[in-house]
Amino acid sequence: MKVKNLVKYLAVVATVGILFTACKKKTQDETDKDTSAAGDNALAEGTYNDVHNIADQAINMNLTSYMPVSSNGEKGICSSCVLSIVIDTTSGLSHTMHITFGNTVSTVNCLCADGRYRRGTINVTWQGHYRDPGSVHSIIFTDYYVNDNQIMGTKTVTNNGYNQSGHLTFGIQVNGTIIKANNGGTITWNSTRTREWIAGENTAIWSDDVYLITGSANGTNALGNSYTASINTPLRRELSCRHFVSGSFQITPSGKATRYIDYGNGACDDQATVTINGNTYTITLH
Repeated sequence: MKVKNLVKYLAVVATVGILFTACKKKTQDETDKDTSAAGDNALAEGTYNDVHNIADQAINMNLTSYMPVSSNGEKGICSSCVLSIVIDTTSGLSHTMHITFGNTVSTVNCLCADGRYRRGTINVTWQGHYRDPGSVHSIIFTDYYVNDNQIMGTKTVTNNGYNQSGHLTFGIQVNGTIIKANNGGTITWNSTRTREWIAGENTAIWSDDVYLITGSANGTNALGNSYTASINTPLRRELSCRHFVSGSFQITPSGKATRYIDYGNGACDDQATVTINGNTYTITLH
């Protein structure tokens, strides 16, 4: 009888041990490692930020021959991939600019100076002088692609003049949609940003331009999951680098823990970290 009881006891202990191990394994397997919302937000952030840079550079190019070269001979982001820069200044105070990319035609990709492939057209409209405080630039797209991701929506940039530090600032609103290449899904991105031009404004060299960006956003990632995001420390964009070099933001996908994204300490690379529930992962920026 004692032996039978001992056997039963050992069987119960073994069963409990198996269940405990299974639960522990399941908990480990279900650790939240989803960085997709962080990656898609970073893609949208960088893509729509570059549009502003391109428009600013295009207005300063040698427009008579539409060659994408500044007055000091430096090539901008546009590089030789710009088929044309067409500005209409004949309609009084209302102006338009069309920047068309492509390799011989606007439907064929071309590798730009920043290492990204582009095709299609960026369209900019504004009133008065392009650089005047108070001017508003409205940007839309015609069959515009970056690395085969189709960029859609509207971007509105308001020149807010100079702040107390003597830096030119811009208020930026984006209602954007990105259809990712290779059936990768659709990103929606709605953001309110302040962009501060902290270096390079007084030179004709685009690669010495530096901006700080603050603000918030919301949208859906390519998997269709909604999220909200806000910048914790200003994102620093140096135009000599393809990606943000420092700054951090947090993003909260619906029903999940907040993710904390950090672009690093100033190094020019394509790496960022995402921290979820105390666990940190490295992602590669695109």
